[in-house]
Amino acid sequence: MTDHVFEDSVVIVTGASLGIGREVALQLAGRGARLVLAARQVDKLEEAAQECRQRGGQALVVPTDVSLQADCRLLVERSVQEYGRIDMLVNNAGRTMWALIDEIQDPCIFEEIMRINYFGCMYCTYYALPHLKQTRGRIVGVSSVAGKSGVPTRTGYAASKHAMVGFLDSLRIELQGSGVSVTIAYPDFVATGMQSRGFGTDGQALGYNPVKVEKVMTTEECARRILSAAARRKREEIMTLRAKLGVWLKLIAPEMVDRIARKAIKQGR
Repeated sequence: MTDHVFEDSVVIVTGASLGIGREVALQLAGRGARLVLAARQVDKLEEAAQECRQRGGQALVVPTDVSLQADCRLLVERSVQEYGRIDMLVNNAGRTMWALIDEIQDPCIFEEIMRINYFGCMYCTYYALPHLKQTRGRIVGVSSVAGKSGVPTRTGYAASKHAMVGFLDSLRIELQGSGVSVTIAYPDFVATGMQSRGFGTDGQALGYNPVKVEKVMTTEECARRILSAAARRKREEIMTLRAKLGVWLKLIAPEMVDRIARKAIKQGR
């Protein structure tokens, strides 16, 4: 990726306070982007914004709950008011789970996951789209390997990521000829700490990270690949060999993909 692709670009990043979103923002800041950082944790957003400014980027903080339509509309409005345009939208905000469905005490967590992971992407994209058409900009969706295939303990999460992928794949076709590109990233396990904030069986945050973070992809590498794919307006970015093999194996040996998924969850890597 050339260092100048995102220079002076106006980029909205949702879920920018932590993990992949924060790292995407930091790397964009180092390339001279003008950023709009969105998330619910204001203190963490302010910390991320300060680091972005130290790296040479501009950063506007807009506290946002992407599950709320009004917040997504306001996020786009504030972005345009501040910078006059939008060049890229990175739909990254998300929440996960780590629980077998028959152990879950309250199925309402499925609705919350869907509202954040799918509706949040849809709302932000809907309101940003007229502005992205004006700039022939970029839409990026941070999905997951769970958006390609089912994963045990992730039923609600996988469903939301499948919905996100279906929406963005359909939108890509609608936008042909508009100049707006749609890129979907499919990370495997990433050392974000997101898992500890995911829903457990009792509907509360899990409180610990079952992923072996020292053996999975770093947020830095994940963000680099996302931005490289977005810069090239690539259709999708599948980040690990295991995930790439899974796509093909699902066509000829789906039971093997199921076994791989069960093993990955059991091993936490």
